[in-house]
Amino acid sequence: MSTVFETVHTMTDYYDGPRRGVADFRGRPHVYESLFSDSDGNFTDSFRLAPISNEVFQLALEAWEIWLRWEASFKRGEVDHSTHPALPSDSLRHAELERLLEGKLTADASDSMLATAEFRNVDSTLQVRWSVLQAVE
Repeated sequence: MSTVFETVHTMTDYYDGPRRGVADFRGRPHVYESLFSDSDGNFTDSFRLAPISNEVFQLALEAWEIWLRWEASFKRGEVDHSTHPALPSDSLRHAELERLLEGKLTADASDSMLATAEFRNVDSTLQVRWSVLQAVE
């Protein structure tokens, strides 16, 4: 197990904890995806991790910022859920980012590793410590 906690940059899926997004692994941005167990009908504690390019990382950060702006406005009661996941002023760029990121934020089994994660929140910043179960071969 790594002793280092690293930055979670985005969390695009959440169910009883972070399930998908972008986080650092050994100092480099990776997509993380929680594995689902069909037999248990629930998410497992294992994640697939796969590196992403700097270009994809920058696009993912921009998409995340758009969502954060929407969430803040929603919590203040300035917009309703019908505008989710982007403010009207961000909706065109959000749609463009979705097209640009389509299929690029997945951890394909052929180029990913398996790891468990320990998430923590420090000063409103989500962090993760990875423990590799199976490295890429």
